[in-house]
Amino acid sequence: MKGLVRVAAAVPHLYLANVEKNVEAHLDKLRQAADRQAAVVVFPELSLTGYTCGDLFFQRTLLEASERGLCRLLEDCPEGVLAVVGAPVECAGAVYNCAVLLTRGSLVGVVPKTFLPNGGEFYEKRWFHTGQELDGAVCRVAGQDWTLRRNPQVFRAKDGVCLGVELCEDLWAPLSPGTMAALGGAEVIVNLSASNELIAKREYRQELVRQQSARTLCGYVYVSAGSGESTSDLVFSGHSMIACCGSTIAESEGYLTDDYLLCADIDLDRVRVDRMKQQSFRDSASVYGLPCPETRLPLPLALPDDVPTTMRVPKHPFIPSDRDSRQKRCQQIFDMQATALARRLSITGGKLVVGISGGLDSTLALLAGCRAMDLLGLPHTNILGITMPCFGTTDHTYQNALRLMSALGVSQREIRIHEAVRQHFRDIGHEESDHSVTYENCQARERTQVLMDVANKIGAIVLGTGDLSEIALGWCTYNADHMSMYGVNSGVPKTLVRWVIQTASENPAFAEARACLQSILDTPISPELLPPDEAGNILQQTEDLVGPYALHDFFLYYAVRFGFPPAKIYELCCTAFRDDFDRATILKWLKNFYRRFWNQQFKRNCMPDGVKLGSIALSPRGDWRMPSDAECAVWMRECEALEESAAVIRGEVS
Repeated sequence: MKGLVRVAAAVPHLYLANVEKNVEAHLDKLRQAADRQAAVVVFPELSLTGYTCGDLFFQRTLLEASERGLCRLLEDCPEGVLAVVGAPVECAGAVYNCAVLLTRGSLVGVVPKTFLPNGGEFYEKRWFHTGQELDGAVCRVAGQDWTLRRNPQVFRAKDGVCLGVELCEDLWAPLSPGTMAALGGAEVIVNLSASNELIAKREYRQELVRQQSARTLCGYVYVSAGSGESTSDLVFSGHSMIACCGSTIAESEGYLTDDYLLCADIDLDRVRVDRMKQQSFRDSASVYGLPCPETRLPLPLALPDDVPTTMRVPKHPFIPSDRDSRQKRCQQIFDMQATALARRLSITGGKLVVGISGGLDSTLALLAGCRAMDLLGLPHTNILGITMPCFGTTDHTYQNALRLMSALGVSQREIRIHEAVRQHFRDIGHEESDHSVTYENCQARERTQVLMDVANKIGAIVLGTGDLSEIALGWCTYNADHMSMYGVNSGVPKTLVRWVIQTASENPAFAEARACLQSILDTPISPELLPPDEAGNILQQTEDLVGPYALHDFFLYYAVRFGFPPAKIYELCCTAFRDDFDRATILKWLKNFYRRFWNQQFKRNCMPDGVKLGSIALSPRGDWRMPSDAECAVWMRECEALEESAAVIRGEVS
């Protein structure tokens, strides 16, 4: 898969002040990392000696042992691996706390620590000098003469992957060297740390790393000294984290740990897209960015395209996986919907007309409408729910619509549209037995005409029910369910709609509707525009026609949020859904997604107002501005190339 770099946080068992044993432990971890095809392996601060050596850092024996250890690593580092090792470096009569970057046979970088903690339990200025005072002094490192320069520095690999380095306290500084390296082009920042453990410090560290990766829009590898450090006064936990653009993607297990290798794949495409989109990042680079010395690395760092990723790819990117986070998000979404709608109602007269089908979308819209009325101190009877049975309506959904309106205490009305639609068929010369798209759309447009005219009559606005997924796919009839005065669901993807309803149903205010809401949640998704089967059951199921919404929401997220190409989205989806869909099925619906997303843009270009709720919205007034006549040929060709490649693998094409 393109655009990934595999990194490793390595915390070997520490032999305090015994460099020879530490070198062997480092080489063991480097070999493990090479076996797992990690390109960048990061060790803790002062990992060759141990961070807690104290005044031993003044001992010539220890400094010379460290120098010999670097020479050994330079000689025996596995091919194709960049090791980032912590070591003391003597230069111009002073000792510096450094990160040393090396590959087999090549010393490629020495980065001194900039900010030295010197209060509380820390006394680094007793032993080390800040790298900030350096101006190009030459020293001996790993048997070579090396010019030591202050941070920030940037290291660029053969394939363009760009790396920055900082050490422990540097991250805690208000303006860190890693921040400046990121502004200078570094896409991955590594941090060699020795952060002792205190009550609640772990949580602070987690947030610090996550937020740093978010602010600097980068991958961040934080590696901390393990429990083998001296416990004379402190305990070290070996806490390591790998984050990307605000999300923690890997973290060490256990509270106090040692001797492990933590690997993860960082998605550089995500970093690059976020930096392209966020104007403030580019502006910061222009205003505050300093020229960063750039060093060329003698090897590529990106994961080869044919190596399967170990990255955990969630099936449902819009839905948090754990129950507490999911409920919190769903409650926030529902509150935002209701608040936005209440604001609109406060200037339109406080009355709503909603078409109620007994399906998920109209149910969520009605619940949001009720909550909006509560916020305004208005009765639920200010909402007129209208059910409009026609040829495809089943008794199950019809009864659910009636029960829901009764349970929520809204005004309700039933308007059967069979005869009006038949009259329209006669007017346009359409046979009722012809169940084509005209047959379906005539019903949809009749329903919208009824809603609009009733709203006119009572001084209300029509509340739209279409969700984000339907808007993306154009799964709405133009000038029918496509149109309303306010699209309250327009920011909610289909896969999330049912969870928002589930969360709302647990609200005591909707207790009387709970049983009905559960019945609606259990009903298959359908537009109910074709007649039911002989037993009266839903015959027309949306996902049989347009494809599984779980897949379409996945495609939508990665295509719009990150602008990933079809080939990458396909591989990500195959990874996420490997136990649910075969590759041919995923590719079939991916092609359908691109085809529909492009040719249905004209509907989005005149969609009604609706509040943005998450990172993706398709309003032409805000997030998504695309010409209706854009051609999809390039994207479809990439999909077809995937199909041809799969056929070759199956032996169907020679």
